Amino acid sequence: MIGLVARGPWYALLACVWVTACAPVPRYPRSAQWCGDRFCNPPDWPKRTGISGVIKWRLAPDRPRPEKFTAPCLANDGAKLPAASRGPRASVTWIGHATMRVQLGGFNVLTDPVFSESVGALFQRQAPPGVALRDLPPIDVVLISHNHRDHLDEDSLLALGPRVHYVVGLGLGVWFKSRGLVRVTELDWWQSTRIGDIVVTMVPAQHWSQRMGDDQCRTLWGGYLIDGGGQRFYFAGDTGYPAAFAEIGRRYPGITFALLPIGAYEPRWFMRASHMSPEEAAHAFSDLGARWLVPMHWATFRLSDEPMAEPPERLYQAMGPLKNRIVFLPIGGSWFQAPE
Repeated sequence: MIGLVARGPWYALLACVWVTACAPVPRYPRSAQWCGDRFCNPPDWPKRTGISGVIKWRLAPDRPRPEKFTAPCLANDGAKLPAASRGPRASVTWIGHATMRVQLGGFNVLTDPVFSESVGALFQRQAPPGVALRDLPPIDVVLISHNHRDHLDEDSLLALGPRVHYVVGLGLGVWFKSRGLVRVTELDWWQSTRIGDIVVTMVPAQHWSQRMGDDQCRTLWGGYLIDGGGQRFYFAGDTGYPAAFAEIGRRYPGITFALLPIGAYEPRWFMRASHMSPEEAAHAFSDLGARWLVPMHWATFRLSDEPMAEPPERLYQAMGPLKNRIVFLPIGGSWFQAPE
């Protein structure tokens, strides 16, 4: 989410006149997502509004004022995580925003790790990380959905260090290697890699990428499927709807847990191309054919205009008779697979 938007209208205006001297841009002509000089979404997916939309939204005189909000949190010192980390049972812990710790197949996987107190220049955490980085069991694999600052946090990645195996989209590997994080695998949509006893597959997401200047969409974004220990987890990253949820469900049936974003969706005219509403998350869950829905991407950073307590309420209503398939975790909360 946080590219130009995170920096506010002043950054959007600055980007219009930014002159950057840079190295030649890598090209990926074998990727179906490569559109000449950048990556792109399929042409029939909703389109973003661009810089003019950023300015219109951020300067709108009728934008709602931020309300008081207390994030749902559960104290978690990580004491129960190491005991489960090498066993056959699966588990998932919500650390906040899109940072999830998933254990399956004897591996610890961390998604979009962000442990910093703020992202960009404007967004402070509404709650501390559900588990401190120092209290996590050793992390084997980190999945990065895209390079926006609320999903790719440099300080957090440097703290995790070079021992971890990082899986990223095309074009993003050089960012990691330049920081000494050399165990990195780049994937295109629908490509897979095996790491020990788990298989990670990058799948389409309806989003975009940008870190600064003229690098918009120079690196690929996506979600991930994680297979191991007889379990299949789907991590959506950031995405709008309809994306490729139905196709993912057809190609990869039997998803046990769908980790889906439910926040940062208002105003819809601006956000719909990049972020799902709770109602769209319910549709995505149905399209995927998953067994359980674990909501994420809410309650941690105030990124958009909806009340911060609203997403779970709307999701609960939208799920109708399937509402008992939602696994609502507080920040710091964990779900452990029942012993057989």
